[in-house]
Amino acid sequence: MRQFDLAPLYRSAIGFDRLASMIDNATRNEQAQNGYPPYNIELISEHAYRITMAIAGFDKSEVSINTEHGMLTVTGRKNADETERKYLHQGIAARGFERKFQLADHVRVTDASMENGLLHVDLVQEIPEAMKPRTIDIN
Repeated sequence: MRQFDLAPLYRSAIGFDRLASMIDNATRNEQAQNGYPPYNIELISEHAYRITMAIAGFDKSEVSINTEHGMLTVTGRKNADETERKYLHQGIAARGFERKFQLADHVRVTDASMENGLLHVDLVQEIPEAMKPRTIDIN
């Protein structure tokens, strides 16, 4: 992936530092994260989204979902397995993971569920009434 130098944007744009920080964080996160676990992002309706992650082999107790400052973090930590096994082929990943998603303003997590090895995280964008378009009556 390419490296972007955002220093000129910080020097010449006033009040856009949040935008530059978002771009900087997005490129850094994409470089730091590998492709595990695979995920889909679906548009359910105009203001509703769903993230689906393939986390086969993880139990609900081994997965945590947190949001902080517009960042959604899904973390999986496998409990230690004391059983000694002899694998002829081990294709199912049993490693922990941390996947981060940058959330837009006013997007919040509404629900999370797990079924058939898939974790579903539902999100909704709730635009405040003050930011919605409105018609002004002329007196």
